[in-house]
Order: sequence, then structure tokens, then C-alpha cells
Amino acid sequence: MKNRIIFILALFLAVSCGGRKKAAPMERERTFPTISVPTAIADPAERMEYMVLHYWDEYFAGSGKTDSARVIGVPKGDVEQALANYIGVLNETPLPQAQKGMSQLFDKIAAKQVADTSQRVYPAMTEMVARYLYDPNSPLRDEDLYLPFVQKMADSPLTREDMRTAYRYEAGMCAINPRGSIAPDFVITLRGGTQVRMHSIKADRLILFFSNPGCQNCKEIMEGLKSDKIVQEMLSYGQLAIANIYIDEDLKAWRDYMPIYPKEWLNGYDAAHILRQDQIYCIRAIPSLYLLDADKRILLKDAPLERVLRTL
Repeated sequence: MKNRIIFILALFLAVSCGGRKKAAPMERERTFPTISVPTAIADPAERMEYMVLHYWDEYFAGSGKTDSARVIGVPKGDVEQALANYIGVLNETPLPQAQKGMSQLFDKIAAKQVADTSQRVYPAMTEMVARYLYDPNSPLRDEDLYLPFVQKMADSPLTREDMRTAYRYEAGMCAINPRGSIAPDFVITLRGGTQVRMHSIKADRLILFFSNPGCQNCKEIMEGLKSDKIVQEMLSYGQLAIANIYIDEDLKAWRDYMPIYPKEWLNGYDAAHILRQDQIYCIRAIPSLYLLDADKRILLKDAPLERVLRTL
């Protein structure tokens, strides 16, 4: 993780004067501005906080037009890369601070739109943020980061009236089981009929893997967990448990797939159907991964496999 933080800092603090030829004035195009953390801020945590809160300042202070290929004068691809990098910084930041950064990002987007109504910065940027943080297929999805942003979208006069109800629904779903909360308990029924309460599973870390038999993405996650040396070592020492849970009703398909599942995992299903019907976990898509600590406190919620492995 230390190497990742150093890499992110290097991305944002790099000087822009090396090796690149200067374009002629008529050819020059605006690029996403590099953030400079004041040298007076020496503490790494304080430098990260400054970066989170001021990352977008110069970008939104700049001028330029918004069209299908550019967002405030910067090529759209560059803005998307900047957003991906920003999410990477937020992943290394305490959640309250990261959520504050996302809230401020919305405020900057809205203020820019109000200052120049000819711009399309609001629809362009809000669509981009939603796609990166809320789309179930996004490798950077994070409902906890999206929550303060979508809450403001739902209430903003800049949002189309017909979209506000949808955004309120998304905000409600994102508010279920935030990081740091205790995961709701439920009963896992194993193949032979034995029932295990999730909260009774003893391990320093517990992965909840909501999967379906035959699902290609589920298979890829399963292979990723099986091939990871740290995961296998933690399983062998009892430090980690993996509960592989089926939440649909076709038990024949699940039983037929049983030989594929690792025997050292807890492979079961939700016989009471509370996970899907009661939405106590808001499983928007399969597969879905949660990472819990020994007290069943949520460390990661619907997280990509790479982030789960990095956290372990």
C-alpha cells in the first residue's frame, strides 16, 4: 500500500517541465492541471488531505468550453484519467475525509455550471462520476464515495426533475451498510442442510462472496482467490474465512456446481431469501464481495477483487 501511495503522490506532484516540446500558441490545448501541495505541509496525512480537498481547484478555476470531446477545455479522456486517479487517492484516505472531498467536488461542478450556463459541465461531470463510482461493472465502483455526491444530485436544481427520484433511490441504496458499520447477520444453509449464522464464523477477516453457478465473472473471482498466496496462507491459519453465498432459488443449478467450489470455503445459500427480498445487503449485481473484520464490521462493500486482495 505504501508503494501505491508513493505512486499516486508522484502522479500528482510531478513537475510538468521535463522533456515535452512546447506547442505553438495556436496549437496549445489545455491539459488537466497538476496539483502542487505547499512545501510547508510536511506531514504525509496532511499532504494527502490537502490533495483530496484541493485536487480540482485549478481545473474548475480555468476557462474553456465543454463539448462531447472536452470538459472545460480539457480532453475528456484526460478528465476521466484525473477522476480515476482522484478515486485512487480517496481509497487511501479515511472515509469521512474522502466523502468530504466528493461533496466538495459536486459543489465545484455545480458552481461552474451556474457561473456559465452555456457550459455542459454539470451533465458531463455528474454522468462521469456516476459511471465510475456506481456502475456495477466499474472496477472503481464505491457506493460510500458516491453517496454524498448522489445525495446532492438528488436535491440540486441543476438536476433534471425526472431524474431526482432515481437519484434519491440510489442514495438510499448507497446508505445501506456503510463502511465501518456492523454487517447484518443472516443464516447460511449448507448443502447437507446444516445452518450457520454469519456472525458465528470465527476469523480475523471474512469475505462474503455473493455468487451464481456458471457466472463467468464469479468464476474469475473464485480463481483469483484460489491463486492468491496471501489468501491461501490466511485460510490455512484460520485467519480468513470465505462464505460463498447463493441468493437465488434454483438450488439444482447450485448443487450441480458444488464440485467446482473450494471445499475449504463455506458454500451455502440463503434459504429464507432475505438477502434479495429484504435488501439488507443491496446486492445490485452478481458477483459481489464484502470484506468484514473479526467483529463483522464492514471494511469493504461490494468491492472489486483487486481492492479486496490489496486490503488483505
